[in-house]
Amino acid sequence: MLLALLAGLVLLLGVSVWAAKRRLDAMPEKAKKRLLKRKLNGVFVFLEERGWLPRSPAFDRDYLRYYPALAKLEAGYPAVREECLALLEHRERLTDISVLGGSHTKAGIHTIDWKTFVFKSGDFVEENCARCPRTAELLREIPGLYTAFFSVLDPHQVIAPHWGYYKGILRYHLGVVIPNDNADGACWLRVNADPYANAKERDKKNSQRDTSSIVKGEVYHWHDGEGIVFDDSYLHDAGNGSDQVRVVLWLDLKRPLPLPLDLFNRLVGWVVKREASMQRIRRNLVVHD
Repeated sequence: MLLALLAGLVLLLGVSVWAAKRRLDAMPEKAKKRLLKRKLNGVFVFLEERGWLPRSPAFDRDYLRYYPALAKLEAGYPAVREECLALLEHRERLTDISVLGGSHTKAGIHTIDWKTFVFKSGDFVEENCARCPRTAELLREIPGLYTAFFSVLDPHQVIAPHWGYYKGILRYHLGVVIPNDNADGACWLRVNADPYANAKERDKKNSQRDTSSIVKGEVYHWHDGEGIVFDDSYLHDAGNGSDQVRVVLWLDLKRPLPLPLDLFNRLVGWVVKREASMQRIRRNLVVHD
């Protein structure tokens, strides 16, 4: 009897997986990614809502306890800034942010003057790393690093409120070229970590994804050589209200998690790295002379 029950459960699971795969294969690429995002993030939300996993704050200023390697990166800030300034002399050659995000970024939040210089997207982009060897050397020493690039935002540009992709990462910004060291507060990042505001992103019926609650978010102002960690999966926006270009070094880092969830998170990262669209994106990231 027990054997028959187990056999029935295995059969049911197999049929469910087969049906799910059939459904995914039949879906448009964009809808497929939205579904996967919702399902994967749902694991974290389920645990957070029951108090089994601490919620990330909007901003974490005590991040070195989890990411001690970032201290060495920050100590190397003068070299990072010097290499970045050399790149900015030929800013028109840098990669548009839409390339990094694929077709998703051809509209909406990325229809602004926003360039990138990518060191790593799953794998290191060796041709780019050779242009900024000291920065690349520092980045290679950071465990759990998924993505790394200079984020170059032109003057008077605003990144509209939006939600990030995946709750298994945390985002780090190092201020590299901040106009006037932000003495006038013109360069800012705003995050609303309120659970209710972020539940809207998961509401299937809310196709417009109401982002009006961003006005209640916590604000951070970048500074030269200063780092900050934040949860990109929360509703957030950013802007450069100055008359000069603003550059931060943007890193996506594996979120610190208890062992079972950490293994799940590593598996997701491994799968995403090998996904076909990621392979296509990496081919377009090299900056040529």
